[in-house]
Amino acid sequence: MILTRRSLPRRTFLRGVGATLALPLLDAMIPAATAQFRTAAKPACRLGFVFMPMGCDITRWTPPGDRLDVLSPILDSLAPVKDRVTIISNLELQNAYPGSHATSNSAFLSAAKAKLTESTDYYLGTTVDQIAAKQMGKATALPSLELAMDLLQLAGQCDNGYACVYQNNLSWSSPTTPLPAEAHPRLVFESLFGEGGSSTERRAALRKKASLLDSFREDVRKLNRQLGPADQARVNHYLETVREVERRIQKAESDAVGSPLPDLDRPAGVPAAYADHARLMFDLQVLALQGDVTRVITFQLARETSNRTYPEIGVPDPHHPLSHHGNDPEKIARMAKINQFHVSLFAEYLQKLKATPEGDGNLLDHSLILYGSGIGDPNIHDHTNLPIIVAGGGAGQWKGGRHVRYAQPKPLANLHLTLLDKAGIHLDSFADSTGKLTEFQEPLAI
Repeated sequence: MILTRRSLPRRTFLRGVGATLALPLLDAMIPAATAQFRTAAKPACRLGFVFMPMGCDITRWTPPGDRLDVLSPILDSLAPVKDRVTIISNLELQNAYPGSHATSNSAFLSAAKAKLTESTDYYLGTTVDQIAAKQMGKATALPSLELAMDLLQLAGQCDNGYACVYQNNLSWSSPTTPLPAEAHPRLVFESLFGEGGSSTERRAALRKKASLLDSFREDVRKLNRQLGPADQARVNHYLETVREVERRIQKAESDAVGSPLPDLDRPAGVPAAYADHARLMFDLQVLALQGDVTRVITFQLARETSNRTYPEIGVPDPHHPLSHHGNDPEKIARMAKINQFHVSLFAEYLQKLKATPEGDGNLLDHSLILYGSGIGDPNIHDHTNLPIIVAGGGAGQWKGGRHVRYAQPKPLANLHLTLLDKAGIHLDSFADSTGKLTEFQEPLAI
């Protein structure tokens, strides 16, 4: 590592054997000579998109007031970060009609109408994350990161004549180019920290040593000579977090090898419990944002029509059939438990971002993360009054602690356009947008 400036470049890396590790934002990366320089080094805004499948019980989702003094049952776990959370009611996806699970998934980030086809001549639209990545990704090692929880890619047609590609992929870099999402923690870890060669070659190289971080020791020693006590503590904490994530991945791989039962949905190395797998994937996102490896992330908690069960929360029913509840109160209550479970994992992620210092704030302060579904009422495949959360401070561009309710439905594309604008990407329109959401044009005093 060669450092020739009085302040470290933001893109300072530690380089080991077959791996590269980006560093979090340090005080040493911000020139202290003038306030002007400090302003110029303000942390960049990150964008995240977390997809919740098959809608929800909107009655248990919707907060009772315009402020979040009281949260709904499904959203209760967001209490520790509610000052950084905005609930938006009555957004819609008109281009997802005629209602289906395939179009719920495909329209969530594209707000575009999917071509009805069972073949490879599929056509959708460029998704909002990829519009952001084309600009924001110029400054990072990875333009964007696409993650999921389902490891099997379905083939053929999956829903009323729609090709499975519409349900497999949230992100599209063009109307004809879906981007596959990675669900295997080890492969995500390698994409963040590996260097050179194919995935197979990088995996083999990493497994030759006890820990990825062992090869960085000399670089860390040299770096620490140039850092103050606060920066040294920040780097050490970051490295400890990387090591802990790596340890959990190695344990999952070891546990999978010793498992006597095959699991077609869970290749070797993926934690057996859904919550453990999801937490690990969220922790990898924290590392990616903290190291500024990427500034744009999408994460699919499960694909539409998922038949995953959740026995750990007392719901042994497959999710998809349960979502078609026929207004049965018991089925609706069990579906709501799944909704609450998913939100609780998201809430843990937000708390970790809030606990990760960066500059004069934390990662949550410098992010905007959209959480939601492309379906409102799953029982009737409705794409109106979608469950939508926006979390984070947007690097000073967004205020939370509120519930915004529209009297008449507005396009979800209006929110996408607004989030792009807050991240510094200024477009006149996106998909079927009718304009930015005026309630968010200026930060509100809450």
